[in-house]
Amino acid sequence: MTTSVVPALDGAGEFIARHIGITPEDEQRMLAAIGEASRQALVEGIVPRAIARARAMALPPAASEAQALAELKAIAQKNRLLRSFIGQGYYGTHTPTVILRNVLENPAWYTAYTPYQAEISQGRLEALINFQTMVSDLTGMDIANASMLDEATAAAEAMTLARRSVKAPGQTIVVSGDCHPQTIEVVRTRARPLGLRVLVTASAEAWHDALARDDYFAVLVQYPATHGRIDDWRADVQTVHAKGAAFIVAADLLALTLLTPPGEWGADIVVGSSQRFGMPMGAGGPHAAFLACRDAFKRSLPGRLVGVSVDAHGQPAYRLALQTREQHIRREKATSNICTAQVLPAVVASMYAVYHGPHGLRRIAERVAHLTAVLAHGLSALGYTLANGTAFDTVCLHTGLATAALLARAREQGMNLRDLGHGNVGIALDETTTRADVEALWTVFAAPGQTQPDFDVLAAEVSPLIPAALRRTSPYLTHPVFNTHHSETAMLRYIRSLSDKDLALDRTMIPLGSCTMKLNATSEMIPITWPEFAQVHPFAPADQLEGYRLLDEQLRAWLSQATGYAAVSLQPNAGSQGEYAGLLAIQAYHAARGQAQRDICLIPTSAHGTNPASAQMAGLQVVAVACDAQGNVDLDDLRAKCEQYSARLSCVMITYPSTHGVFETGVKTLCDIVHAHGGKVYIDGANMNALVGTAAPGEFGGDVSHLNLHKTFCIPHGGGGPGVGPVCVAAELAPYLPGHATAHAAGAYAGGASKDAPVGAVSAAPLGNAAVLPISWMYIRMMGAEGLQRATETAILAANYVSARLRPHYPTLYASANGHVAHECILDCRGFKDSCGVMAEDIAKRLMDYGFHAPTLSFPVANTLMVEPTESEPLSELDRFIDAMIAIREEIRAVELGVWPRDDNPLKNAPHTASRCLSEDWPHPYPRELGAALPFHRAHGGAGNKYWPPVGRVDNVWGDRHLFCSCVPMSELANA
Repeated sequence: MTTSVVPALDGAGEFIARHIGITPEDEQRMLAAIGEASRQALVEGIVPRAIARARAMALPPAASEAQALAELKAIAQKNRLLRSFIGQGYYGTHTPTVILRNVLENPAWYTAYTPYQAEISQGRLEALINFQTMVSDLTGMDIANASMLDEATAAAEAMTLARRSVKAPGQTIVVSGDCHPQTIEVVRTRARPLGLRVLVTASAEAWHDALARDDYFAVLVQYPATHGRIDDWRADVQTVHAKGAAFIVAADLLALTLLTPPGEWGADIVVGSSQRFGMPMGAGGPHAAFLACRDAFKRSLPGRLVGVSVDAHGQPAYRLALQTREQHIRREKATSNICTAQVLPAVVASMYAVYHGPHGLRRIAERVAHLTAVLAHGLSALGYTLANGTAFDTVCLHTGLATAALLARAREQGMNLRDLGHGNVGIALDETTTRADVEALWTVFAAPGQTQPDFDVLAAEVSPLIPAALRRTSPYLTHPVFNTHHSETAMLRYIRSLSDKDLALDRTMIPLGSCTMKLNATSEMIPITWPEFAQVHPFAPADQLEGYRLLDEQLRAWLSQATGYAAVSLQPNAGSQGEYAGLLAIQAYHAARGQAQRDICLIPTSAHGTNPASAQMAGLQVVAVACDAQGNVDLDDLRAKCEQYSARLSCVMITYPSTHGVFETGVKTLCDIVHAHGGKVYIDGANMNALVGTAAPGEFGGDVSHLNLHKTFCIPHGGGGPGVGPVCVAAELAPYLPGHATAHAAGAYAGGASKDAPVGAVSAAPLGNAAVLPISWMYIRMMGAEGLQRATETAILAANYVSARLRPHYPTLYASANGHVAHECILDCRGFKDSCGVMAEDIAKRLMDYGFHAPTLSFPVANTLMVEPTESEPLSELDRFIDAMIAIREEIRAVELGVWPRDDNPLKNAPHTASRCLSEDWPHPYPRELGAALPFHRAHGGAGNKYWPPVGRVDNVWGDRHLFCSCVPMSELANA
């Protein structure tokens, strides 16, 4: 047997052809349409030779799916699964299997895109409005958003929301020392560049002294406290409001089924995590946090907000509300840096509430509270002094000099407790806690020969340790959706009914430019629910996270190879947070060199909306740089701005390839100009799918980049989250990557972060959304360097094929000198407005009738469509999309020729619902069949495969005028 045969027998590289949808035969057809001789010639004519990689990425050779899964399983098994009673915002939970299988593991949910196109997103929008209703009900607040990244960043967002919304003149936020430590750390990180002061109080006396001051704009408390105590904050609310300041509460959703909600005692903003509503701990994420506020703050609410509107036929319909859509255009005035949601975990949490209902949730909470009381009384009987007389799920006991020995004894018996310092130990119970767990905990604390407490006696005698004055009496989750689907049959059908309303990647190509909706392979997804990854507490002792340590180190090394940077942090749990962390690193670097005055960030006018928003959050002043007629950065304007702000220049933020879908030939010159003035170059990694294997930002002049693992490296979008936004830096910036003091203090794995890192944590957990990192590990392991480069080149090939085929019908707005594009192309639809009144939005809505998600609409140029076909789509699907676009162009031509009126044609009336097409009244000048695009479907697989949009075109203006953001009874909606 020859050596060359062995790889084929091993199956190495088999996955490459499964990920890349284009066959060698397809490739030749596509090259012929473009007019190029080979893929290599095409790529060499597009990627500037000055930035081309000199050597291949040093990655392990491609592994088969089975081999990669086996390797990853071996890594996972290096994690040690102990029963974690650490708490601190992370708890064991039972994911109902009907939700596990039909949501979390279902591509109909995890491959969906952010619901910007409401008509084909009604299912996930309904799930999200259920989430908002659940949060509003449980917190007692007027309005809640559709999720945040984690509890700590939600608290930081609440801080800035308060600063925008109250009249108190101070720049200080007073934080109770009994908040979760990771929350305090992230709030400090976020406050520093904004010039805000965080005053953490270490005692009740210090707290009351702080509230007597006149220099604060908000306070933050934990309810229940991180040590377990349940405080009555009602008098403090009055004090704070008298100062004109805001009262922010970090609350536990499960506890709020039993506790008086903050909204009933005057809180202004409530934040927290929905993790214990069915999402495994996953070493820290992904979990959907929440932010709720009183009505007066709603127009400044950060993140996404789902609202109720009506469609063109007067029927109720959901859509993203006003401020969500504004974020992209408000730039540095945005209320957040946009990518701040965890949609898939929010859907899981909302389904958990739907499945259990109010009575089921209360039953779970009462069981936790009762077991906690039993545990506490038993510990008292064993002679221990409890720090608090109140508790929901967490007890704190004084253990003095015996603390280390008790913690070690617990670990020997398979249990993690929390070292609270100062001779105190914390024990937190959760939904998964059993009688056996409580009895095992007693054995840890019992002296040799000491009689164990009698569980049955205590269970019969004790009551939950919730103070009578704070016991909840108000109802919650009264809407029918939370009181209907409690059998598995009903729940299964409800989930299916919602997913059937949506278009996700499991049904059709999603040709979104800049968002890279590519294959999320099943073999990549399987490991996320392995217990060895899913059931790990982020602050467990480091020696229990050896698997995560190895995964982290390998993935960081591989991403360094892909980007050409020296160091990587995986902590940022969204691309927006990666941007933010990169800018903090730049600012910390300048400060360390005595140049803290460098506060100018140059950003081209074509940049992503997240860029200026992130710069503002990092304390930078944004200065726009012009682009030329071809969409390239105007280097003359850049030079002038660098000269003007030379002493204050911090950095430039660019996207490469450009947001216009072109490889700018002057990128190295751009880097040289900025570097000559002492600035750093931030290269947004949103378009990294056009670079992997062909060019590396860290090699051609970049100092910092963030990556979107949910784009280039195959983590699914999940309807708009989870994401991971690793920040990659040059060697001189490596010391300024995010730290995580909380993890170091707990003896947990800190994700490679230095103990003395000058930049604090940017997310609650040291590895951010750790549970989804195995997805990208699997992708890189199965593709290898050769496969990754081929994927990049095929993505470029596919974009140029679409551009070439559609150019006679829709001109490509920007291209290089030879007429080629990068991995995406912008179709110019602007001329149709004058010729027949058709807008790009009309084409986007009409594509829904043809069974496609729209391309990116009006970004970066108004009234255009940006298409990114990715490498995963087969040629047959590319051709189906092209045929649909050509058919729509012929419909536009009919309007131009006067066959149909400008205001009554298939585009203006799109999308067409089944009920509309079947109604007796059909007043339109075109046939019903054409409205439904049935001729196209018959020619492409049969009309039986047709997707029917569940609602007509949604009226955003109506929705913004009548802002409903919870499960509103339709009778009330109709009378609005």
